[in-house]
Amino acid sequence: MLHLVRHASAGDRHSWRGDDDARPLDAVGHAQAEAIASALAAAPVRRILSSPSVRCTQTIEPLATKLGLDIEISAELAEGADGWRTEALLERLCGEAGDSVLCSHGDVIPEVLWRLSYRGVEVSPTRCKKASIWELHVLDGAVSHGIYRSPRSLGARLEDLI
Repeated sequence: MLHLVRHASAGDRHSWRGDDDARPLDAVGHAQAEAIASALAAAPVRRILSSPSVRCTQTIEPLATKLGLDIEISAELAEGADGWRTEALLERLCGEAGDSVLCSHGDVIPEVLWRLSYRGVEVSPTRCKKASIWELHVLDGAVSHGIYRSPRSLGARLEDLI
């Protein structure tokens, strides 16, 4: 399975001073990251990949720590990444044993879902809230279908998700 994670809450982009790639998670985002780690800790994850953005790496750091895995930085998951390259990355990962976790952005994930849908893969509806997970099920080396997990379904306290 491929677990496609949208980064957790990182405050307001327009209030942040400096390079947007350096914008960190806020308090809500850290709680969401812990919930993601708890939700995925039992999965047979072999690889964790992330956009280079700090908010993405921080989103999956708790999971990487729990599993003792390194986070691999991938330009294919960066904000504004070319959809063809992101799709090619997913196709490569479909051929590997074990699960992979990929953390990306609100522009990249809908593009991936659209591309999968265009190929006939059931990924409806194509929601993508911060701290959500798309479980992309792999069968015979390709994504067969996807299931959306909202942030509230991951077990974080309700007050941490608002």
